[in-house]
Amino acid sequence: MRIALLQSSGRPGSTVENLKVLDEAAGRAAAAGAGLLVTPEMFLTGYAIGDDIARLAEPADGDAADAVAEIATRHGLAVAYGYPERADATVFNSAQLISADGTCLANYRKTHLFGCFERDHFTPGEQPVVQAELDGVRVGIMICYDVEFPENVRAHALAGTDLLLVPTAQMHPFQFVPEHLIPVRAFENQLYVAYVNRVGVEGEFEFVGLSTLAGPDGIARTRAGRAEELVLADVDPVFLAASREANPYLADRRPGLYGSLV
Repeated sequence: MRIALLQSSGRPGSTVENLKVLDEAAGRAAAAGAGLLVTPEMFLTGYAIGDDIARLAEPADGDAADAVAEIATRHGLAVAYGYPERADATVFNSAQLISADGTCLANYRKTHLFGCFERDHFTPGEQPVVQAELDGVRVGIMICYDVEFPENVRAHALAGTDLLLVPTAQMHPFQFVPEHLIPVRAFENQLYVAYVNRVGVEGEFEFVGLSTLAGPDGIARTRAGRAEELVLADVDPVFLAASREANPYLADRRPGLYGSLV
């Protein structure tokens, strides 16, 4: 499976303009043979938009989701995108996976909120492992800060996730996360991790880019720089199976020793 990572902050505050950016990127990704396009955290609206988060939040099956489904269908590829989700009076920081035929395959709500900004605008989700099958690959979703908790990623590994999608809004000075932590997470859990970041200055935040797809061998298959960019890389199930056989972390665990962790 070829994956396209859209490193962009889009047009903060405008869902309409961000859908245009997504449409253009989907066309380029499909032309390059990608079967999946992944965007950053909160891509549809912008991240540092204050009270506009609540104003622009939509249900998981709202108009914006319909627009993304139309883009996915027209270009013939799946799309995973970040957005603010409204459920009655509650707003979640969410990411949704839409198939190439426009079907919603999975919707995930961020479980670990970072800093006062997020805690002021969102409610944390309660389901740590959300998965879907896509072209024979078991895909899992989490968002940004979630991946920095090793328990979270290990839960996905134990549930059989092959490819973990991580829409992200990682900011300065935490560039060590995409540079070092993400490859380690992929290696220690024997899965692929697609970490897709925002870029540039937005409000009080400076996003560091460096989006990457890390393989189960801990090696980055692609890595973006610090500007807006669309990068591509492949997920290889055959290589993943061989890597898991050679690195049996999950089989060699001793859960009886780990009770003190919880």
